[in-house]
Amino acid sequence: MAPSFDWWTKESHRGTPVVVKMENPNWSIAELEGPSDDDFLLAGSPNTNRDKGRGKNARQLTWVLLLKAHKAAGCLTSIASAMFGLAAAVRRRVASGRTDTDNDNGGGMEQENPTVKSRFYSCIKVFLWLSVVLLVFEVAAYFKGWHFGAPHLQLQYLLTAPYGVKDIFNSLYSRWVLIRVEYLAPPLQFLANACIVLFLIQSVDRLVLCLGCFWIKFKKIKPVPKGTVDLESGDGNGYFPRVLVQIPMCNEKEVYQQSIAACCNLDWPKSSILIQVLDDSDDPVTQLMIKEEVTKWQQEGAHILYRHRVIRDGYKAGNLKSAMNCSYVKDYEFVAIFDADFQPTPDFLKRTVPHFKDNEELGLVQARWSFVNKDENLLTRLQNINLSFHFEVEQQVNGVFINFFGFNGTAGVWRIKALEDSGGWLERTTVEDMDIAVRAHLQGWKFLFLNDVECQCELPESYEAYRKQQHRWHSGPMQLFRLCLPDVIRSKISIWKKANLIFLFFLLRKLILPFYSFTLFCIILPMTMFIPEAELPSWVVCYIPATMSFLNILPSPKSFPFIVPYLLFENTMSVTKFNAMISGLFQLGSAYEWVVTKKSGRSSEGDLVSLVAKGPKHQRGSSEPNIGEMEETLLQEQKASRKKKHNRIYTKELALAFLLLTASARSLLSAQGIHFYFLLFQGISFLLVGLDLIGEQVE
Repeated sequence: MAPSFDWWTKESHRGTPVVVKMENPNWSIAELEGPSDDDFLLAGSPNTNRDKGRGKNARQLTWVLLLKAHKAAGCLTSIASAMFGLAAAVRRRVASGRTDTDNDNGGGMEQENPTVKSRFYSCIKVFLWLSVVLLVFEVAAYFKGWHFGAPHLQLQYLLTAPYGVKDIFNSLYSRWVLIRVEYLAPPLQFLANACIVLFLIQSVDRLVLCLGCFWIKFKKIKPVPKGTVDLESGDGNGYFPRVLVQIPMCNEKEVYQQSIAACCNLDWPKSSILIQVLDDSDDPVTQLMIKEEVTKWQQEGAHILYRHRVIRDGYKAGNLKSAMNCSYVKDYEFVAIFDADFQPTPDFLKRTVPHFKDNEELGLVQARWSFVNKDENLLTRLQNINLSFHFEVEQQVNGVFINFFGFNGTAGVWRIKALEDSGGWLERTTVEDMDIAVRAHLQGWKFLFLNDVECQCELPESYEAYRKQQHRWHSGPMQLFRLCLPDVIRSKISIWKKANLIFLFFLLRKLILPFYSFTLFCIILPMTMFIPEAELPSWVVCYIPATMSFLNILPSPKSFPFIVPYLLFENTMSVTKFNAMISGLFQLGSAYEWVVTKKSGRSSEGDLVSLVAKGPKHQRGSSEPNIGEMEETLLQEQKASRKKKHNRIYTKELALAFLLLTASARSLLSAQGIHFYFLLFQGISFLLVGLDLIGEQVE
């Protein structure tokens, strides 16, 4: 009888469907199950004759090869699809013609000075065109046999060659080599050495911080409040001081509901808490929506007020200052601040406020941030690495060993007396949070960081929003340093605290870091390819940056697959941070640019549902929030805001991309392996960022 044929479909352990032809109905399915694709073997019944083994082995090998070919085809298909998608995105960017010079922020926010931007961009373009000309020059010289492995051989040839027999090109190239050996290489090498020294100092500082974090974990150092709180019974040993909760916001209709709902669900006696919604929105529709939300929670019994400023001076600092001038603030002892996208857990106050009990020197308790959208795209993943290191290492170590760190502007509880002693909120910089922290430190107040208390928030998902946020975060500290330096020198704090504040907090971490990152890796390194007499060692280009990236990624171990993109992206962002640092230090126009970071409100729906489910029981006659209508409204708002979004081209990043790629082509002539690969991948990184392909993609 002819054997029967059946077709079975088996899924491998990697999820790849494999079609298996069954030639004998007596074969068992269990014999087709294998731990890996290489072990995927067809086994017959026990009655199979030995002389059929050779044919069976051939069939087994055939299926293994077919499986490998299927996987390879799937991989190639995925790569091809990704490349086609990338090409389509690039075509859309070029076709739209939108660049970072377009002014469409609206909202009356201050824009970067066009003169400052054009000057910085012009300098980059000069380096780019110079590198292109030099590359053509060097390639022509290479094919003429004028390229030597060592600079001294070039100089020796110049001194011994008969100038009379050389053509014009050889004469020009001879003069160029002589100029770069005698005049260009020495100052470039000096600048490179200076940047290397700064790089090493900053690396040592980063290593010391990591060792401090290791010591904290090894010794299990953890702040313990003197007044313990029973979270189950909620009595807190009777320690429930009056707390003012402030939610400053401005045109943030995507996220206002979740922050208001989270604050209204804080587990604290209603008689001891007051929530202020500080709305600086200039959009009448947004104002009405926020006001209705506050009214709804007032009907639920929440102790909450709505405040709107007519004159919106001073941005966030002016908003907070105006709220603190209310007459009823004197009845409260502490103030908790949450930005519009922050969602404190119900026990937030119970885990932070007790640390103030019997500790009159404590002025601030800062909680850690966690992110609801950290896995949304590559940009949010890289931000998560940076901020995880900031909180886990920088804030925690500084809080434990010197009781001082920069206030993060939100998710923190202040003693109101500390704010008043420090002069209150000032509108003189774009980093009002760091400003008040420095002035409180000069008055002798101590800070406490709680690494185990987290407050959820949202990361910028688009490169445009992230870029503007980073500009404000890096220009503001330089404004503040210039303004508060005399006060630091005249203050009564100890000498070592003054040194820490001036040299570590401001100069090393806020000024030197962006300076050497941009100068060393984006200017000096490409120039050394065209002036090979000035050299950068391989350990500066590769080994130390890789080590520092490894240390930075330790607080977020799940992000280890992104260590190389993180290293490249940090160097890419150095152009924005350097520009911001210069603007703040020299009071240029863009130093006072304030743009509210755009939010997407991705967590709104689930958080609102869970918060209402956990919320207080509704009183008879009160209006219950309509979750369906709220979700529908949120979706409509997100669609409308998405239509206003668009990707754009960033000219400075693109210019630097072509500069680095040109330098990588030049490095091929010198056979500099590490330098070539670094310049190549760094140039590609700048190219992807310049075409806005790293963050949110708007169709």
